[in-house]
Amino acid sequence: MGELRALFDDLGYANVETYLQSGNVVFRGRAAKAATLEGAIAKRIAADLGVDAKVLVRTGSEMARLVTANPLATKGVAAEQLHVTFLRSRPKASAVNAIDDAKFAPDRFAVHGREVYLRCPNGYGRSKLSNAFFERQFSTIATTRNWKTVTTLAKMSAT
Repeated sequence: MGELRALFDDLGYANVETYLQSGNVVFRGRAAKAATLEGAIAKRIAADLGVDAKVLVRTGSEMARLVTANPLATKGVAAEQLHVTFLRSRPKASAVNAIDDAKFAPDRFAVHGREVYLRCPNGYGRSKLSNAFFERQFSTIATTRNWKTVTTLAKMSAT
């Protein structure tokens, strides 16, 4: 993570922080389109670290909104059951509607923009609602984080 932090510093970003060994980086920089940032960061990670990384970028305000908008974070639901799958692009409504959510019970999901909120009562590791599933279904890149990581990153990006 130290090398990753140094890479972001070298790219000219400020207030660079990493979270655990998760590959998550919070930074400040000039405003740019997410796709531009994702491409530039992925290119440097590949060149400097020799890793072909999936890079997805969210702003601090996007992180704050997605935390407050979680429709599955209701009273009585343990935070350990909640996850967010981040998508590179917004899925087409037809692809979302094509999913028979009954096939995944007791797991539940809700797609909002470029995020998929998940509730996995038996744990994410046992769920069929994996990154690979959403990547195939929506023809985009996906990565999932547990709710503790999501809320921590939102707090880190708000400061």
